[in-house]
Amino acid sequence: MTLPLLRLKRNEERRLRAGHLWVFSNEVDIAATPLTAFAPGQLVIVESARGGPLGTAYVNPRSLICARLLSRRVLGNADAVTALLQRRLADALALRQHLYKTPHYRLVHSEGDALPGLVVDRYGDHLVLQISTAGMENLRQDIVAALVELLRPAGILARNDGFGRELEGLETGAPQVLHGAVPEYGQVLEGGLEFTVPLHGGQKSGWYFDQRPNRERLRAYVGNGRVLDGFSYVGAWGLQAAAAGATQVLCVDASAPALALLSDNAQRNGLSDTVETRQGDAFDVLAALLDAGERFDLVAVDPPAFIKRKRDTEAGMEAYQRLNRLAMQLVLPGGYLVSASCSHHLPEADFRDLLRRAVLPLNRRLQMLERGHQGADHPQTPGMPEADYLKVAFCRVL
Repeated sequence: MTLPLLRLKRNEERRLRAGHLWVFSNEVDIAATPLTAFAPGQLVIVESARGGPLGTAYVNPRSLICARLLSRRVLGNADAVTALLQRRLADALALRQHLYKTPHYRLVHSEGDALPGLVVDRYGDHLVLQISTAGMENLRQDIVAALVELLRPAGILARNDGFGRELEGLETGAPQVLHGAVPEYGQVLEGGLEFTVPLHGGQKSGWYFDQRPNRERLRAYVGNGRVLDGFSYVGAWGLQAAAAGATQVLCVDASAPALALLSDNAQRNGLSDTVETRQGDAFDVLAALLDAGERFDLVAVDPPAFIKRKRDTEAGMEAYQRLNRLAMQLVLPGGYLVSASCSHHLPEADFRDLLRRAVLPLNRRLQMLERGHQGADHPQTPGMPEADYLKVAFCRVL
């Protein structure tokens, strides 16, 4: 059965031809192909105003991003799409097996692996799957079957609490085991350390694999000083600092369960004598530390996304600026600030500018030493600048 057509307006195909994978609702010729005629997640052939095929996509008439390209070839039916899915998963696995010695990584990174709307993180024999689009939701059974065939995992868990699901009109709720059995906690090996992470709860799928190269780079700046880890979660940054030789690491997080797990991870790696925790809102704790005269040789701040939508930009920029100003004041002269943002809607230039504005009133000088981005298991599509979402600045404060 031939897939239905989705026709674009005149000249609206240029972005797709340049390498982008998204179609926005205002780019569709709704007179020729009304969006209301499609069901969420339905497979279509995208064509230009002149009728030239642009590729195979899935649609969601309820979303601003109304179509996402799966292939630049015309796929004749759903079976061809399933075969494509299997090839893309195999390609994704081949990359990670080449890059990493242990099976702890992001196996599938959505558009970066040409599987828009799908994220799969691997924790040894267990996989945690996140689907954020109606198109991938419709392919869920095929995805699970392909993963089972490819990896023979002990279990596959679906996390159904992602922000993207709300935007696509998908149901959100508790995690769901799709195959085998998945324990409450999984294991991650990184930088010579072993971490226990929450798979059914916690943040993202349980771990932030994207920051791996930046946490490794952190070690060069630690020395034997005092380190403050804001937004510490289960200790990814703080424990790497302790292992690198820090004499004291203070880890701050609002979540008591996360800090309890952090303490367990510190003990597991023989770092309990160096690491201490403090529960509370990071802004409040950092302000209290500043008032108390506390200072650190290195401060790392890796907050959640303050700008989830474009309309959040002004408030998010203000929050980033306030956080970084507090962090800069807590750094001893000549010490280091490691600042991160995972907001898709914050361009690199704006991130650099907020650091500039944060330091100006302080009568201090900021040297930007290095830039960090997401790791190689979070590949980017060259035609999509939005894919370069993670920004990390390694700075010296004078």
